[in-house]
Amino acid sequence: MSEQGRRGTKQRMLDSAVLLLRERGAAGVTVDAVLAHSGAPRGSVYHHFPGGRNEMVLGAVRQAGDYIAAMVSESAAGGDVRQMVDRLVAFWKRALVKTDYRAGCPVAAMAMDGRGLVPDAGDVVREIFTSWQTSLTKTLAANGFTEQRAQRLATLVVSAIEGAIILCRAHRDLGPLDDVLAEIAPLLEPRD
Repeated sequence: MSEQGRRGTKQRMLDSAVLLLRERGAAGVTVDAVLAHSGAPRGSVYHHFPGGRNEMVLGAVRQAGDYIAAMVSESAAGGDVRQMVDRLVAFWKRALVKTDYRAGCPVAAMAMDGRGLVPDAGDVVREIFTSWQTSLTKTLAANGFTEQRAQRLATLVVSAIEGAIILCRAHRDLGPLDDVLAEIAPLLEPRD
């Protein structure tokens, strides 16, 4: 098989693991479930993930975390915190509607139930949330907020959006994300 084909199989497996994390949580990401969803042959698990299920799950949560981190960093490059938060909220609204409210944040799923199932899950989740908060903090500080206030607002933004995603799933309604955006937006106005 070509290098492209091998990379494609591994990527399909990671994408499937991310989707399963989003919809079923860490316990729902089994080797069999990933194989069934991705269509990958059984032997490819240990070929691409010598560490087995744990390596695959951690790879998936890192991929998901990197995706959001890239979105935050790209938005941060423009220096507009409100645009950054708008983009995050719009992303989650699309994801929720597209999956009929089944998909939540894979990083939050790993934080909630992955620690007992996957060694190193706590470290990986902490690293991902820290990277998101750091990007937000830097952008807020560049917009005139003190470092301490920027850190607190970054925590508020991440916490509020993650909580709103859970409420949206529970109520099958995008209202909680709209509410969070409406209440957070005035707090993010640039300081001179």
